[in-house]
Amino acid sequence: MSAQHEAGTTVHRVVILGAGYAGMAAAIQLAARVKRREDVRVTLVNAQERFTERLRLPMTATGQQLAELDIPELLEGTGVRFVRGWVTAVDADAKTVRIDDDRVLHYDTLVYGLGSAADTAAVPGVEDHAYTLNSAQDAEVLADRLARLGSGTVVVAGSGLTGVESAAEIAERHPELNVVLLGRREPGAAMNPKAKAYLQAALDRLGVQVRSGVEVVKVLPDTVELVGGETVAADVVLWTSGMRVSPLAAAAGLTVDERGRVVTDDALRSVSHPEVYAVGDAAAIRQGYGVMHGTCQGGMPTGVHAALSIVRALRGKQPKPFRFGYYHTPVSLGRDDAVVQFTRPDDSPRRTHLTGRLAARYKEMVTASPWPTFGRMKKMPTSGAVWPRGGRFTRVRDAR
Repeated sequence: MSAQHEAGTTVHRVVILGAGYAGMAAAIQLAARVKRREDVRVTLVNAQERFTERLRLPMTATGQQLAELDIPELLEGTGVRFVRGWVTAVDADAKTVRIDDDRVLHYDTLVYGLGSAADTAAVPGVEDHAYTLNSAQDAEVLADRLARLGSGTVVVAGSGLTGVESAAEIAERHPELNVVLLGRREPGAAMNPKAKAYLQAALDRLGVQVRSGVEVVKVLPDTVELVGGETVAADVVLWTSGMRVSPLAAAAGLTVDERGRVVTDDALRSVSHPEVYAVGDAAAIRQGYGVMHGTCQGGMPTGVHAALSIVRALRGKQPKPFRFGYYHTPVSLGRDDAVVQFTRPDDSPRRTHLTGRLAARYKEMVTASPWPTFGRMKKMPTSGAVWPRGGRFTRVRDAR
C-alpha cells in the first residue's frame, strides 16, 4: 500500500517499533524535524506507557524507588501518535505491522527498534526457575522475592556489566544474603588491569563470591548445574547471561545475522528492505572495528541517525553513513562506588579510568542523561545529534 492520501495531501507514514533508548531517540528527533510538515505522520508503538530505564534495573531489583517516566507525557506537543500494544507480526513486503493480533498499521518507512532481552531459552530451566531484568516489572518481582528471603544464596549468572552491577546492588542492599557471581569471563575482563583490579576488590569488599571460568548448563528450583556436573546451591537465580532479539525481523523476511539482528547498510537501512531502518540492539551495524554491541551510548545515536536519514530521504537526498565510536564503560558498584573505564572508539580500554565516589557521580550522570536529552531534543533537535564518530576506527574499508 502506498502513502495514505488525506484531504488532497499525500501523507508519508513513519512507524517506529519500540520505545527504548534508540526508538525514543528516533521518534523525538524525527518529530522535531518534521513538526511543520503536514505530509509526514510519525507513530511510535510500545508494549507499555512506562519508559524502561534499563540502566537502572539493578536498582529496581533491590527495591529502590525510582521515578516512573511516562512515554505519552514526554511525547506531548511533538505530534507523535503513541500506540500501546505488543507487536505480533511485521510483513515487510506488504509494509504492515500487526499489533496485539487485532490491529494493523500501514507504513511507508519503518524504524525497527524492538531491542533485546535476556536469553532464557538457551539453557534448560532458566525460563521456569530464574529471574530476569527484561523490564521494570521483572525487576520489581525480583525485589519482592529478595525482600522476603531473609537469608540464603542469590546466584547471579553472567559476569558482564549487568551481572556485576546486579551482584553489587544486591550485596549492598541485602548484606544478609550470600551473593555468588558466576560467569565464563572474569568481571571487568575488558578493562585495563588497574580498573579491573579495582572492580574485583569492590566485589570482594561487598562480599560477592566470584567464580569465573564456569558455565551454567541447567537451572533447577534450588541449584544451578555447571559444566562438569558441579552444582551450586541457589535460593534465587538472576539470569543476565546472553541476550536474544525478537524473532519478528527474521519472520518478516528481513535479512538478519546469525543472532537474528537486522543487517543494515551504512545508513542503517535494512540491506533487503531499504524502507526499513534498524536501530539499537535490534540491528547488526558494521563499523571499521566490527559489528556494534548493544549499549545506551550507541543506541541513542542510531535512533537519531535513522531520523536524520529519513528526513534526508523525504527531501530527495541520500542518507549519510552512520559512524560511532565508543568512549567509556561506566559500571556501578553499589550506590557510592563505581569504576569508569574510558575506551578507544573500538571499545578497547585506554589507560585512563575513574574509581570511587567520583566514578559513581559520573555513572549517575550517564544513567540520568537520556530522559532530559529527549526533552531537549523536542526543542533543539541538533542537541541530540552530537556523538563521537570514531575517526579511523569506524571507517569501513572493505566492500561488504
